[in-house]
Amino acid sequence: MGSINGREQWSGRLGFILAAAGSAIGLGNIWRFPYSVAEGGGGLFVLIYLIFVLAIGLPVLLAELALGRTSQRNPVGAFKALIPGKFWPYVGGLGVTTGVGILAFYSVVAGWTVGYLGKAVSGELLQAQDGETSNAIFTEFVADPLWPILLCGLFLLLTLVVVRRGVSKGIERAATILMPALFVLLILLAIRAVSLPGGIDGFTYLFTPDWSKLSLNVVMGALGQALFSLSLGMGAMITFGSYMSKRENLWQSGIFVAIADTGIALLAGLIIFPALFFANADPSAGPGLVFVVLPTIFNQMPLGALFATAFFSLLAIAALTSTVSLLEVVVAYFVDEKGWTRNRAASFVSGICFALAVPSALAFGAVSGLSGGEDGILPFGLDFLTLNNNIWGNYSLSIGAFLICIAVGWVWGVPKLLAALEDGDDRRFPMPGAPVVGFLIKVVCPLAVLTVLIFIIVTGQYF
Repeated sequence: MGSINGREQWSGRLGFILAAAGSAIGLGNIWRFPYSVAEGGGGLFVLIYLIFVLAIGLPVLLAELALGRTSQRNPVGAFKALIPGKFWPYVGGLGVTTGVGILAFYSVVAGWTVGYLGKAVSGELLQAQDGETSNAIFTEFVADPLWPILLCGLFLLLTLVVVRRGVSKGIERAATILMPALFVLLILLAIRAVSLPGGIDGFTYLFTPDWSKLSLNVVMGALGQALFSLSLGMGAMITFGSYMSKRENLWQSGIFVAIADTGIALLAGLIIFPALFFANADPSAGPGLVFVVLPTIFNQMPLGALFATAFFSLLAIAALTSTVSLLEVVVAYFVDEKGWTRNRAASFVSGICFALAVPSALAFGAVSGLSGGEDGILPFGLDFLTLNNNIWGNYSLSIGAFLICIAVGWVWGVPKLLAALEDGDDRRFPMPGAPVVGFLIKVVCPLAVLTVLIFIIVTGQYF
């Protein structure tokens, strides 16, 4: 393990790539991406999504990594050190606050994955023979006043254990175990799914654009997915970049992270769509696709119980790699700016997030006032978890990503960004298309993110 002025570092490029990819890879890739693809017309959505990852997501990712490695600080400290003016550290503060807000509801859904893993192992999911029964199982599970809270607490405890051990002994070591396991499970499940009768039809659906589906909603959905699936706008990549050594090639490492994140999303599609076509199920089942539709499909497959166990193990691993990065953003702030020990910061933030998570865990029937609808006490008839997802996962991330683009492209400046991206001991491979990257981060990326934010505000359509 190396250090810079006493600050921990990743042991090498592979450790960083696995950890950063783990941060980006989460339930958004495996849960949200497939139903977004279905709602967006299959291969058409995938094509637009890939274009946006390259043109929008990757430049913002590189900008965040450059801020982190150059400053060697958390998001607040990075803006203090590099961006002149009293306003900009508040942008880093927004990222830290967003990390708390997202972790507080994300850990609830992460707990669901553990609960469904238990149901798969115990054989309870074998009762989900049809959509009505499967929906009843899910509704009963999330409406329980106790289990969702306990599972959320368990997930936060696992996250705390990893983060307390530090960068190289905790986050990096966990990533070197969890990420290869994730890739292996994905590949095995994708091979099995495509080999099912009708599986090739699912493959074709995923990669064949249907241009008749082209619409503003599809374009905005693909752009939103490209931005949010890479963990941009909340300082996670600034934080992870701050642990990078100057020896490493920054822009290459960022590209590998984007490739891994996109590859995981496509592999998830290769699992889910062949399975759906095998069972003649509706691909556009929305958020209920994973917890309601897929259990009914597993029961129709040979060795379906084993498939279900592997799939929900996969979901739980992806969720854990993301919750670790969410917690680390906030912990790095308290360690750098407040001088707290890592143990104190991690324990304090985990406790706060658990307290904030309880209302989200009770928002699906256990407490009627938090459950939305006519009897709810929240605005727009939303349940508590969905409201928090909209606030932190849509508005806050969009605003954060937009302000980061403005700060890097217009205040810090493109020349400093490009110099930071090419800085380091490994200069054998100069960054291709540097002027293009500069133009994208200064002009195209902020306009694209602002468009997403305006679209959300005007239409009320969230990602």
